[in-house]
Amino acid sequence: MTDRTSGVDRRQLLGGAALAGAGLLLPARLRAAVAPLAGFTHGVATGEPGATGMLFWTRFVGTGRQPVPLKLEVSTDPRMARAKVVAELEADPLRDWTARTTVGGLAPGRVYYYRFLGPSKSRSAIGRTKTLPEGTPAAWRMGVFSCSNLPYGWFNAYAHAVAADDIDLMVHLGDYIYEYARGTYPDARSSVPGRVIEPAGETIRREDYWARYRSYRADPDLQALHAQVPVVATWDDHEIANDAWTGGAENHGRDEGDWAERLAAAKAAYRDWMPVSDAAYARYDIGRLATLYRLDTRVEGRDQQLDLAAAIKRGPDTMTGMKRLRDEDWVAGGRQLLGYPQEQRLFGELQAAARRGVRWQVLAQQVVMGKIMLPQGAAQLAGPKPSAQVAAFLGAAELAAKLGLPLNFDAWDGYPAARARLLSAAQNNGVDLVVLAGDSHNAWASDLVNDGRPAGVEFAGHSVSSPGFETYLAAPPSDVASALMQANPTLKWADTGQRGYMQVTLTPAEAVCEWRFTASVKARSSKLVGMTRGRAGAGQRRLVMG
Repeated sequence: MTDRTSGVDRRQLLGGAALAGAGLLLPARLRAAVAPLAGFTHGVATGEPGATGMLFWTRFVGTGRQPVPLKLEVSTDPRMARAKVVAELEADPLRDWTARTTVGGLAPGRVYYYRFLGPSKSRSAIGRTKTLPEGTPAAWRMGVFSCSNLPYGWFNAYAHAVAADDIDLMVHLGDYIYEYARGTYPDARSSVPGRVIEPAGETIRREDYWARYRSYRADPDLQALHAQVPVVATWDDHEIANDAWTGGAENHGRDEGDWAERLAAAKAAYRDWMPVSDAAYARYDIGRLATLYRLDTRVEGRDQQLDLAAAIKRGPDTMTGMKRLRDEDWVAGGRQLLGYPQEQRLFGELQAAARRGVRWQVLAQQVVMGKIMLPQGAAQLAGPKPSAQVAAFLGAAELAAKLGLPLNFDAWDGYPAARARLLSAAQNNGVDLVVLAGDSHNAWASDLVNDGRPAGVEFAGHSVSSPGFETYLAAPPSDVASALMQANPTLKWADTGQRGYMQVTLTPAEAVCEWRFTASVKARSSKLVGMTRGRAGAGQRRLVMG
């Protein structure tokens, strides 16, 4: 794969056919994409959008061992009338035949159509993309996705987003793939027929991750969504290994080799297969309406997660061990989730955006920031016969909650000093902060409060297909959500039993999130079965549900 930056003569390109409306549906062939063994195998995609530039991606499998030369055509017409060749690039076998190129010279806030040209007059499917706007647009719409586990079911969230055709940007917050061996998560009984992943074993080497991406990117609904809108994407742990941090992961043992080598292999494969830059974190300016920050809360600078079970064993008794964890480790001021360089850069950019008068500061990051503790009596939510693992977890979490400790130490709750620093930066600069989160498989709406004062709001999304609390707790999800909200005053709403995605619309007046719930992922469908809406008014920094 080569990565070249090309310029476009904007006047020539825009002098072609009239610009098609943003709501125009794509050609039908994009909705039934397949994965042939050679040629253009996995559709097209764009990402890293700017006002005048875009990254374009495809995959072309050649017949030999040499890179295959390709060309990129761009047009303002969906039929590719008067298309211009704007870049030359190569599909490289050393990057699993993927190819990408960054094109400049585009016009702000414009819809473009594109395709790749290969040998022997071969052509890719036609894709559509859109540059970021300048000025203050009336609205900007994002589809926010996370946690798409292919064997658990169909990617109905992607299917609905394609059919609805009402987003300007796809934001993926991680767990785009899962690293587990076939039959592990899910086990064979819970796996949906036909949703088979490669390789059969766990992903360790770069070639393993390549094969896993091939499996996922063969999904027709994922291909169609990538071909319809650009993406801003960031990895979470399962693109690498479960509960990863800078120096290791829960799902990485000594028999799986050197952690640094595995991490490098996973990062390389991700950048091969995703329409992303090589930067660990980045900023995207949506005119003066919003600034979107792509962050890495996973491996860029994360300190190791605290271990409640280990803390219990460390003390002479359970409560003593937990108190030591709370009073010594959990509150430690130096613990990092972003890492110092990323943290300082973000704080500086928040300040600069506030000076420019940008309305919304949006963090596209992986883990839940709102405070969530387990309610007392939560063990009853598991039903009369919970598994030993679930019973043990709930029992420990209830004891932890009595001491003011959170449910999930892998989230921002496990790094309270780092969270306080970030929220203080938002407060000190007077910004309207909107945090987007994934990872938890469940849906949450939280007020973000720091030092007793409002600091922003969080829209945390449910999974595309991975199971949530409903898998482990027998109580109705509505009862689970009610108990959680009673125990957590800043948690304004939750849903712990459905799959789907978030549609977030930003206007100068408000930020609105729709949590969209899809039909069961056990069968392919583009239908919704429900929706909940929350909003935050400009300058309010508080959520209103409904």
